[in-house]
Amino acid sequence: MKKLTVISGKGGTGKTTFVANLAFLAGKAVLADCDVDAPNLHLLMSPEVIHHEDYLGGRLAVKDHDRCTDCGICRELCNFKAINSDNEIIDYRCDGCGLCVARCPEAALRLVKNITGVIFYSSSRTGPMVHARLKIGAENSGRLVSRVREEAENLAEEKGYGLLLIDGSPGIGCPVIASLGGADGALIVSEPTESGISDMKRILEVTAHFSLPAFMVINKYDINIELTNYIIDYCQENDIPILGSAPFDETAVRAMKKGELVVEFAESSRIAISLRKIWARTEKEFLQKKIIQ
Repeated sequence: MKKLTVISGKGGTGKTTFVANLAFLAGKAVLADCDVDAPNLHLLMSPEVIHHEDYLGGRLAVKDHDRCTDCGICRELCNFKAINSDNEIIDYRCDGCGLCVARCPEAALRLVKNITGVIFYSSSRTGPMVHARLKIGAENSGRLVSRVREEAENLAEEKGYGLLLIDGSPGIGCPVIASLGGADGALIVSEPTESGISDMKRILEVTAHFSLPAFMVINKYDINIELTNYIIDYCQENDIPILGSAPFDETAVRAMKKGELVVEFAESSRIAISLRKIWARTEKEFLQKKIIQ
């Protein structure tokens, strides 16, 4: 089984659109939406949720009112201002650090596991799909990303799928690193803008740090040909294979408004043709080659 994580270094480059359309062109693939802070792959894939479960990803301090003497020590110690003037715990402010528990003279506080998200196990048109939603304000999204990826890997192995497509988070932080774990390669979606190039270079530093083979696609290449040429030259100088480029095409916007995939919505459009070429190169350069890390 090959595992390909699609990342971008920044939001808004079209990463999720690429994942959904490439999955459709693959015909058979397990999907993992690892952008748990703002998941949206389901909007294009319209998966049927088979079951879901709460994710216990954090800890929360709770008080035993029978033991508490309202001494206020916990309130004075809390750096997160999670205990109000009535010595009651404000759940959404509690960081679960445990300091109040350790210093309470009456042992009136304890830490419990806290529900910080929901994991969904679904069936999509290309195969199983695992996705999740982190609660607003919840932390430890990297752990939830790892869980989503691992569950998708297990399903792919169990059901004999040859491809796992992972929709990573934007940026270069913990959730992105978690989505790259165990991957055979990273497909980076870049765009010819100053911020796009800056973030492309940052995410390439991440993949290089983990010795992970990186591949590049350029989205909306025709909005700035000069910067597109810069990306091409940069990739050539750094031995990063370019799997293709896609034009700015309002057809993609119309397809998304209808919740459809552009390769199916408008087969003969410029962007649909480009996506099919990119998938053909992905098969040749990634799926059919032995990846040596």
